[in-house]
Amino acid sequence: MTDKELGINIEKYFKFLSTDKPSPVTLYLESLAQSGQRSIRTQLTTAANIFEFEGDLERMPWPLLQYHHIAQVRSTLQKNGKSANTINLTLSACRGVMKACFNLGLIQADQLMQINEVKRVRGKKLPSGRCLTQYESKALITVCKRDKTIVGKRDIAIIALMLATGLRRSEVITLNMSDYNTRNGQLIVMAGKGNKQRMLFVQTDARRLIRPWVSSHANDSELLFNLNSQNIYDLIKKRSIEAKIDNCSPHDLRRTFVTRMLESGIDINTVRQLAGHSDIQTTARYDLRDEKEQKKAMKGTSFIL
Repeated sequence: MTDKELGINIEKYFKFLSTDKPSPVTLYLESLAQSGQRSIRTQLTTAANIFEFEGDLERMPWPLLQYHHIAQVRSTLQKNGKSANTINLTLSACRGVMKACFNLGLIQADQLMQINEVKRVRGKKLPSGRCLTQYESKALITVCKRDKTIVGKRDIAIIALMLATGLRRSEVITLNMSDYNTRNGQLIVMAGKGNKQRMLFVQTDARRLIRPWVSSHANDSELLFNLNSQNIYDLIKKRSIEAKIDNCSPHDLRRTFVTRMLESGIDINTVRQLAGHSDIQTTARYDLRDEKEQKKAMKGTSFIL
């Protein structure tokens, strides 16, 4: 691309930004679930920093990016020792914005095709997070039961629900009272990842733990839990400390759900549907059965003496 062509394209892009149309970044981010937007914006900022761009992401001249720019992102992150997962997520974020550029008529198809030719980085990392033991799950519930306040009832309900259904934090905080049927345990998840709805059924034991909160909270709010994502994270961390178990995150409750479903003999495709995953490979990454079996095999075994 010549200097003249660059100048013309930059001028065209800034004229576009002066209209009421969304920028490519805005268009792409709005196509994602809210829970994923912050992470993707971080990856796009990383790419912008590599290009030494300063300013709002929305005003960066994305339509000027070519194959070698995206390849530069890949090589720079590799040199910086970033994991394959992080590099591929950043590449995916850049491709998402460039596809938005194409859909907005800001670039031609051949430019997008060339950018998409930048190869992903191969690599496999150990599964993140962990699966709670039965003892740890009960310990979390027990410390909440000791709290006789309304907060104790709320925390029992949240932990029981997340262990029983594998809900994401973003799904828990958007549940309405009307989404949960206290009689049969039917739960409608209206705000799943990618705006996909699904139906779940909460087991009897978990329903007993959730019922006191629902009964005391029935007329207070349309929301089942009037909390934000950070609140959920904080309460799980707090109850983990009180239960004197290894640190666990809200997503570890989700990993526990998937692993226990698979341990009980439920086929992986059914578990995928219950967890709200689009790709069965994602569900497989939540399967921590091998880790548990390895610990069991190694426990009490000595290769030294």
